[in-house]
Amino acid sequence: MLQSEKSPDHLNSSLLLAGLALGAAVAAGLLMMLAGVGSRLGWWHFRFGFTLLGYGVYGGIGAALLGLLGGVLAGRKRRMAGIVVATLAVVIGLVVAAVPVSWRMTARKLPVIHDISTDTVRPPQFVAILPLRKDSPNPAVYGGPDVAEQQKRAYADLRTEVLDIPSGPVYDRALSTAGAMGWRIVAAEPVQGRIEATDTTFWFGFTDDIVIRIVPAGERTLVDIRSVSRVGKSDVGTNARRIREYLKRMREYK
Repeated sequence: MLQSEKSPDHLNSSLLLAGLALGAAVAAGLLMMLAGVGSRLGWWHFRFGFTLLGYGVYGGIGAALLGLLGGVLAGRKRRMAGIVVATLAVVIGLVVAAVPVSWRMTARKLPVIHDISTDTVRPPQFVAILPLRKDSPNPAVYGGPDVAEQQKRAYADLRTEVLDIPSGPVYDRALSTAGAMGWRIVAAEPVQGRIEATDTTFWFGFTDDIVIRIVPAGERTLVDIRSVSRVGKSDVGTNARRIREYLKRMREYK
């Protein structure tokens, strides 16, 4: 058989390898999406979802390596279609693997805590939300000085917000801002200066609880907010980010 008659098969093999890599990368991405969706819908425990994330990382890395091999073979044969498909496989595979890896790296840099408050000496207390947390692994009782010290080291910017506005308008602003954040309002007690709400994370659907305390101080008003995860030892910074965003919106409220 002439060499020219063999060439198409060799060229098709490089494209096939690149296509296989792309399929593996897409499958890894779908697996990772399913890990969170299944946990959110209650199909399985969130820890099993984390296990699926691990498999997704391995799948993404494997797909990227396979795509790299396919790209090299396609490049040697100047098969442009194979190069394009292989490049897509490498990019998708690396992106899929990078998301949970980045998450894990972030978790290692942050303290293993899940209860964040702008007032760590006298943190706002839950009332209406307590029955909703009765089956939660994480308690509603604040962890004390040890948690406060870890929070101070990691999130030193979080402190009581002082507004030069009377408490009445501040309460209205606080309630409106909580609604704008997409939180589900559980209790709104203007006389007691307390707002309680829940927020659900996007991917895995974890429910976190928030309590806001508004206290008049002469012509000024003190605003404190506490955000607590129901499950998980570490919140990977979620509660701190939530509080920062809330206070930022409170300052910018018009």
